[in-house]
Parts: sequence; structure tokens; C-alpha cells
Amino acid sequence: MFKGIQKFFKTAGPGVITGAADDDPSGIATYTQTGAQFGYGQLWTAVAMLPFMVAIQEACARIGAVTGKGLAAVVKENYSKKILFGTLLLILVANTINIGADLGAMGAAAQLIIPIDFTVLTLIFTVLILILEIFTSYKTYARILKWLALSLLAYPITVLLTQQPWGELLHATFVPHIELNFGFLFIITGVLGTTISPYMFFWQASEEVEEEKKRHMIWGGAVHMTKRFMKALRLDNFIGMLSSEISTWCIIVVAATVLHANGIFDVQTTADAAKALEPLVHSFPNAGLLAKIIFSTGVIGLGLLGVPVLSASASYALSEALNLKSGLNLKLKKAHGFYGIITIATLIGLIINFIGINPIQALVFSAVFNGVAAVPLIFLIAHIARNKKIMGEYKSGNISNTLVWITFILMATSAITMFYLLLK
Repeated sequence: MFKGIQKFFKTAGPGVITGAADDDPSGIATYTQTGAQFGYGQLWTAVAMLPFMVAIQEACARIGAVTGKGLAAVVKENYSKKILFGTLLLILVANTINIGADLGAMGAAAQLIIPIDFTVLTLIFTVLILILEIFTSYKTYARILKWLALSLLAYPITVLLTQQPWGELLHATFVPHIELNFGFLFIITGVLGTTISPYMFFWQASEEVEEEKKRHMIWGGAVHMTKRFMKALRLDNFIGMLSSEISTWCIIVVAATVLHANGIFDVQTTADAAKALEPLVHSFPNAGLLAKIIFSTGVIGLGLLGVPVLSASASYALSEALNLKSGLNLKLKKAHGFYGIITIATLIGLIINFIGINPIQALVFSAVFNGVAAVPLIFLIAHIARNKKIMGEYKSGNISNTLVWITFILMATSAITMFYLLLK
């Protein structure tokens, strides 16, 4: 079994890495808050969003693979400057907010087990991430961090160890429950936003290009696509998104069973969120401390994976628009601009943590902002993916095209209704 897991992580492509990064601290906090506040009421989103998540990410991956360029470069070549600048603004703002929220969560999570000032811990994580991202091969870095993603297994294990109302779970999973109030739609917009996020669009497209470069598929100014590569791309994408949604389902179930059922309806701190894992170690002495250690390891490990993805996806986008050399495979001396953008985005994100925002509230807010920012970007992706001039024989088929447009409609409706109820 160990060898099988080892082989899986060794061969994991951009899809699996994107799926792991999708359950970043923002995702964990949002799904935990969902379960605590509404019980199993939003559990259906984990299953309902899977086909849409797969379709969106497959379209982004396909765009990168077919064109040999990231999303920003494709937009720059085929659309107006207004659309390009609007796209860049959305991804830069969304990612910077998300970086700040994730760094804050890592610092707050570390404080649960290490008695060091929040500011010091957050600075340490920021410096560590920048050093690893700039001076270490990302291939080596990601290989280590993919193992840390295994900390998410704590949630499915907890699901199995706790007594569950399986009939109620099945009903909540496959029968949608909707409440037309601001609180419900605020959180569900966050769930959609942390599941289908702008940074994932840009990251996966750019990483497919990196894969092609590694395999020497780009030469003579063109991509030499093969059916085999496209098939592997789709399988990798599906596995990554499926694993992400399984984790989502388990986090919501654990929070609903452990927190909501015991009268904890609002997760205000990382300590509150860590309580969801106490049943995992309830028979051990100091179960609360062990739960905090497991929770903190997960948040820190996934933050170390997620923050570089966030900063790099923003840097890919801006570097492509400005014609700067880009790629995590490049050394610092060959890509000053690319790594400079990564550094600036990460430092701005760090500063966000010192304006008095609660780390858990910041995580949920960043997820909601992603849910709103994703709407116009999905509209643009749908147009690019079905454009035969850009995509050739690999343009979106009817099923892919339909799923992407349904995703756009669902996320737009959620965001508009949320704002309507807020202003009503």
C-alpha cells in the first residue's frame, strides 16, 4: 500500500497538485464553518460541484496544453487590453487576499502548539516560503509538500471513527437544501469560491505548459500535442478534483457531527476549528492537544503548498502580460521579474494580517471574494475553450461547454443573490 501511495505522488501531475492546493487553509476554514453553522445543510455542494470543477479545470489545463501558453498570454493575444487588465486585476487582488489569509491561518495554527508571538510565526512562514520557492527546485519542494497533504486523511478517518447518521448523510449529500437568506448564501458563495478558485485556473494552465517543456513537447514555436498526453491530462485532472471534493465532503461532515451537533455554530478561532478532530484522538491523554497538533500540521502543510501556488499563479499571469521570463523551473538570475512579483504579492499578503482581521474570518472572506471574482473569469474561459481558432481540434465539446456555462450561471446567481439580500 505504501509503495502504491509513493508511486501515486511521484507520478502526480498538475491536476493532483491543484486538487491538493484547493484544500488550502481557506478551504479548510470555509468547509469547517459550513458544517458548524449549517450542519449537513450544504453537504450536497461537495458532490454537485464535482462535475463543474472537473470541467473548468480540464478546460484551463487544455488551454495551456494546446496553446503552450498560460491563460494571461492567451488573453493578451486574442482579446483587448481592457479584458487583459480586468483579468489581471481580478487574479492579483483575489490571490493577494488569499495569500494573506493563508499566512495568517498558518501563524494562528502554529500558535496552538508553539507559544510564540503570532507576528513572529507569520514572518517565519513568509520567509520560509519565499526562500523555498525562489531558491529550491519546485519539483523537489512539491514532492515534499504533497506528503504533507496526507494530513487531510485525518478528516475521513474521523468520519469513520465517529457515529454518523448515514441515512441523513446520504440524503443531505444528494438532495440540495437551500435557504434564501444572506448568511446561507454568503457561506455557499465561499464554498463555491474556495472550490472553484481563480488561482486554480491560472496555475493549472501554466503548469501544463511546464509539463510540456519538461517533456520537450514545445519546439519550433509550436506545441506537438499527442492524444496520449491529452488523455493523461484529463485523468490527472479528474483524480485531483475528485480527491479534493472527497476531502471537502469529509471536512463538512466532521464539522457538522462534532461541532454543530454539540452547539458550536460559529467557528471564530483556529482552536474552535481544531476541536472538530478531537474524536480522532479521544481515547488518548491530552486529546485536545493531539487534535490541535494534527489540525495545525494540516493547515501549515497545506499552507506551505497553497501559498506558493497562489503567488506563482499571480506571477505567471502578470509576467505573461508583461513579456517577462516566467517559470518555477528557472533560476532567480534568469527570472528576476517573475520572482519579484512572487515576493511582492507574498509580502502584501503578509501585511494584510496586521490590520486587525480575525484569521478565520479572513479565510472565509477570501473564499467569498474568490467566488465573486471567478464569475467573469469563467465566462472568459468558456469563450477561449470553445474557440476553434485558438484551440483547433481540441476545442470544447458539447458536454464540456455545457458544464462550464452551467458553472458560470450557478456562481453568478449565487453571488448576485448574496449581494441582493445584503442590500435589501
